Amino acid sequence: MEQTVIIAFEIIGTLAFAISGAMVGIQRKMDLFGVWLLAVITAVGGGMTRDVLLGNVPPVMFRSPVYVLVASGTALIVFAFMYFQRIPFRENERVRKVYARVLSAFDSMGLGMFTVVGINTAVNMGHGANGFLLVTVGVITGVGGGILRDVLSASTPVVLRKQVYASASIIGAVVYLLLRPMMAEFMAMMAAVAVIMILRVLAEHYRWNLPVADKDKKQEKPR
Repeated sequence: MEQTVIIAFEIIGTLAFAISGAMVGIQRKMDLFGVWLLAVITAVGGGMTRDVLLGNVPPVMFRSPVYVLVASGTALIVFAFMYFQRIPFRENERVRKVYARVLSAFDSMGLGMFTVVGINTAVNMGHGANGFLLVTVGVITGVGGGILRDVLSASTPVVLRKQVYASASIIGAVVYLLLRPMMAEFMAMMAAVAVIMILRVLAEHYRWNLPVADKDKKQEKPR
């Protein structure tokens, strides 16, 4: 049962991150290959980084290509939908806002799913007693793919500028570790994912940000 739940979380996280990666590629006016590459990198990049750090080589993405296939299929569907719909999100302010919210929603879902999946992978490899390692691996799994996506799309990584992004992953990882001994595995995973997604929604709505040293006095007013 536990393994089935973890696989389900991995597939859902892969779908969510693949959608966000494909949407970023489309937003950056990339061609089909670029959109596909960003979708796959976003979906499997964090897990690949995690596996290398834990010595789990070759990474799971090469031993079980189902994740790359899921990400690839998702990228093609998103690309085809946007291509044939010809949605003018660059010219229409309302469409741009909806696009940004959908992108943020899938990105937050992937972040939550992969944070707990990363922790489970480390636990299954015998690192269950090392809380610091578990949180670190969970966060790397959650944010790694997004960092690679942003680097490839010539953007400052979201984790370095977005409202409470990596911080939400850290908090969710800690919540998961605290809840694991107290309740069923599935419930603990769902609770941690919910915490991460709620934090991301609140951060987007209220524009919660970590402080910066060189603050722009003319930055936009809060929504």
